[in-house]
Amino acid sequence: MTMSTVVDGNVVRASTLGDELDKNESVALASIMGLRKLRDGELLVAENTADHALYLLADGRLEVLSKTDGQDVVVYTMSKGECAGTRAFVDRTPRKATLRASGAATVYTLERQPFESLLTKHPSVVYKVMRALFRITHANLMRMNQESAQLSNYINKSHGRY
Repeated sequence: MTMSTVVDGNVVRASTLGDELDKNESVALASIMGLRKLRDGELLVAENTADHALYLLADGRLEVLSKTDGQDVVVYTMSKGECAGTRAFVDRTPRKATLRASGAATVYTLERQPFESLLTKHPSVVYKVMRALFRITHANLMRMNQESAQLSNYINKSHGRY
């Protein structure tokens, strides 16, 4: 992991968030983002908090945890370049999951107000990021639907060898 304290536009551009951004656009977006370094096991954000930042995993891994019978259960492990918090960022609703570092991790943060400040000088960045947020949300929904179908098939012992 690099020891940089500056958000790298190339990392932003290579992520799911920067999919459509050109070099200058990714630098403009990176310039308004924050950076957090996490130690193994450190919480980035807890479930049900009013934190509305969008998170981009720049390096390392983050575990997505959800409460099940009072216990935190890992429901997904994020990889470099993935984003978390799209719903909270757009809807300003409480977090639906806890994010915890699995090993050392670097996370770029995007707050709503600095993001909206791009509307005047870089409206194409805002448009492209909002398109990316829709794609990310859609991909998450598709993954969850597929996992649900697989679980249903397993429980009902259909469509496969169980």
